[in-house]
Amino acid sequence: MKVAKRRRKEGKTDYLKRLKLLKSGMPRIAFRRSNRYLMAQYITSKGAQDKVVIEVNSKNLLNHGWPKEAAGSLKSIPASYLTGYLIGKRALKEGLDTPIIDFGMYRVLHKTRLFAFIKGLIDAGVEIKCDEGDFPAEERVKGAHMKNKIPFDKVKQNIEKGS
Repeated sequence: MKVAKRRRKEGKTDYLKRLKLLKSGMPRIAFRRSNRYLMAQYITSKGAQDKVVIEVNSKNLLNHGWPKEAAGSLKSIPASYLTGYLIGKRALKEGLDTPIIDFGMYRVLHKTRLFAFIKGLIDAGVEIKCDEGDFPAEERVKGAHMKNKIPFDKVKQNIEKGS
């Protein structure tokens, strides 16, 4: 009897998806979330060995003007958009190839943080195909629904200046 691999049992790795991503030969942007932050990594693979070229955490938004009193909302839709925007700007600045998106084991639901992240990548200038109807509404991306108002445009301008 075959025993499932440890990371599959823990719900961390879908090996069939990973194999397809590795066979494509393209770099990828992995999007992950923890209990407090969102993380994105630009990863290249040679053989089955991954190399992280760029890593961005939503905690980096605090350096770009995200208010400290709103630090508890670094997993929100605006934080997801701005994290995608930040890694997209850094990837373009370094002249890296167009990546594919790796969501790992997350369920892909429309109008969520995942698609806000993709919208941030596209707005940064990364060429990714995605249907416009999958993105969250513009007022949700800008954080109009949030109790603690975030200076969205100011943070976005600071990212453009810094990258």
